[in-house]
Formats: sequence, structure tokens, C-alpha cells
Amino acid sequence: MTGAAMQLPVILLPGIITPADITYRYLLPQFEGPATVIARDLAIYANGAPPSDYSLDTEVDAILNAVDEAGFERFHIGGFSGGGAISAAFAARHPHRLASLALMEPAWFGNEDQSEDEIAVREAVEATESLPYAGMLAAFAQLNVADDVEIPAPPAGDPPDWMEHRPAGIFALGPACRDHTLDLGALRSLNAPALYIRGGRSNPAMYLRMQERAARLFSDFTVEIFEDRHHFDPPHRSEPERTAELLLSFWERAEARLPA
Repeated sequence: MTGAAMQLPVILLPGIITPADITYRYLLPQFEGPATVIARDLAIYANGAPPSDYSLDTEVDAILNAVDEAGFERFHIGGFSGGGAISAAFAARHPHRLASLALMEPAWFGNEDQSEDEIAVREAVEATESLPYAGMLAAFAQLNVADDVEIPAPPAGDPPDWMEHRPAGIFALGPACRDHTLDLGALRSLNAPALYIRGGRSNPAMYLRMQERAARLFSDFTVEIFEDRHHFDPPHRSEPERTAELLLSFWERAEARLPA
């Protein structure tokens, strides 16, 4: 691992399906010692089923309350998929609280300035929401990866207990993203580095296009591509050592930029 222990805490958010401790179970042990990393579950499931008035602000407010209660004045934030979308929304609402922003194939990065191919994929994703859950999940999954990627069938047997409210969560997140206005001006003014991680086998019409839009916004922007990975075989699961080295180096560089 890299040099001295970091001073600021890190909040990592999972996607909309898998809980944080499972999402990052291979990554978190890599941080023991150098960093205080908190893998935080999404607020959408805080009371079981998603609330009827769920929005990205629900998540932003929950993060703000948690870090205020913990006494974290400034911290690093990062997230995968839905957690990446929420991280971007938090950065736009509270940029002064962040030491850095890490986006790991965010599910969404605002509704502005999308290219034609990204719009087409977004419309196809929205169309899956009218399907029964099993059909929706299969169609949605295929839209997230490159055309030549075969996604394995789900494991046989009964789903784990935590899956109970996940279908409703998936159906709630899409509209929440579409209804949210990402403050691009606030992101442009972010006085902290941003990192974008994507898999080379993920759908470029989604994840490359979001990368390109992010690159036009952030003044300090780094991209890391894991060529053999995709959205359902992500770097934090399949290459945790490399991912941890990358994140630790990024966070340490971010802290070196902070005022003394």
C-alpha cells in the first residue's frame, strides 16, 4: 500500500441491489490501516421498502446527517452504480464538504448534454421498467455491458433475505434520477479532485459518454479503465488490490491539496 495514514474518512456507497458490506467485501480489507473507510448502505432501504416520496435528495440528506453526527467536517465520497449517482448528487449539493469524489460506473450523471447514443440507451433502460421484474432485470443488465458480453444466469436457489425490497428499489431509482437536477455549476466549482473508474467491457454508450461529460466539468479529473471488467464484474470485486491502490493514491493526493 501507499504511504502514511490518511486523516479524513471515506464514505463508499453501493449500487441499488447489493448491500454495502457485500459489494465491498473484497475491497475493504485492503484499506485496514491506511484509511478509515465506511461502507454505507443506501437510505432507500432504511425502513425496508422504499418510501413513496423517494428521491436522490433522500440519499443526500441521509449522508449529510450521518457525517454531521459523526463530526466529519470534510471527507472523501465514492460510489458504484446507483451509489455513484448519489455521490455525484451529494457533490453538487455540498461541494465544500468533499475532499474528493470517486465515481465507479455511476448509474447516472445528470440529464444535461447527453449524446444521441446515451439518450437511446437511457430510453431503452426506461422502457425496461414496464416489464415484470425478471424480464426487466435481464434486459437492464444487458444494456449495461458491451454487445459481446454474456452475463451469467443468477445463482440457483432462494434469494437472500435482503433481496426482498430490491426490486422496488430498482424501480424507484430510475425515476429518482430522471427527476433530479444535477447542479453542473456546483460540480464545475468543485475544489477537489474527481476520479472516474470504468470497465472496458461495459456499454460505452453509457459509461464512456458519462466519462466524457464528467471530463468537461471537473478541473482535476482522472480516469482509470479496467479493460477486462464490466458493470457486473466490477474492479472492486475482481481486482480489489489494484482498485485499493488506485483509490488510496487518489485520496492521499487529494489530502495533499487541502489547506494546512
